[in-house]
Amino acid sequence: MLINGYEGGPLVVGESMVTRRGFWSNHLMGVCGEAAGPECPAPERYGEDGADADALSEVLFDPERWPVFRIPVADGPGVAVVYRNLIGEYGVDCLLTAPGRGGIQQVTGLTWSELIHIADDPAPAAAPTAEPVAEADGVEDPAARLLLVLPLLDDVNLPAAAPARLGAALAAVGAPQETALQTAEHLLAHLTRHAGHDAAWSSPLSGGE
Repeated sequence: MLINGYEGGPLVVGESMVTRRGFWSNHLMGVCGEAAGPECPAPERYGEDGADADALSEVLFDPERWPVFRIPVADGPGVAVVYRNLIGEYGVDCLLTAPGRGGIQQVTGLTWSELIHIADDPAPAAAPTAEPVAEADGVEDPAARLLLVLPLLDDVNLPAAAPARLGAALAAVGAPQETALQTAEHLLAHLTRHAGHDAAWSSPLSGGE
C-alpha cells in the first residue's frame, strides 16, 4: 500500500481488524487522552476483555506494520486512518484523500455533522474482485466508519440525538446493549471537554483552505 508522504512507512491494509475482538478498546483508548483506569471505558464496555485488547495491541501497534483504515466517501474526500507506528514518534494520523487529486491533507478536528456525513456516505462498491470486500473497498459499515473517525470530533454543540447514535454504533460492533448508551455518553463527554471548534473555521471537507 502506498500513500503520498508515507513512503518510508511499512503501510498495510488494516480494515479486517475492525471485526476482531480487542480492536475498539484500543482504537478508542485515545479518546480519553492520557487518562487511565476508571476514566477510560474498560474493554468489557466494547464486548471485549483485557486479553483481547492486549493481543490485538501487539498487531495494531507493530512498528514493522502500520495499519491503514480507508473510509471512502461518495460525495467528497474520503478519510484514511493511519497508525504511524514510528518508534519514538507514534501517532494516529487521519488524512483526507480524494481520488484523482495529488497530495493528502491531515485532519485534526471535525464537527459531529461531518462525522455523520462520513459514516453515512460510503463510496459505491467497486466491481467484484477475488479480494475480500473489506480489503478491496475500505470500511463500508456505517457503525465502524463512525467509530473510526470519532477521535476527530471537535464540536461542543452536539445534537441531542448524538449519544443515541453513538450508542447504536457501539452496540452494532459488539458493545453490550445495556451499557452502550452510557459508554457513548462517557466518550462524548471526554471529546467535548477538550473540544475547541471555531464555528467560523472553514472545514477541509467543504473545500476551504
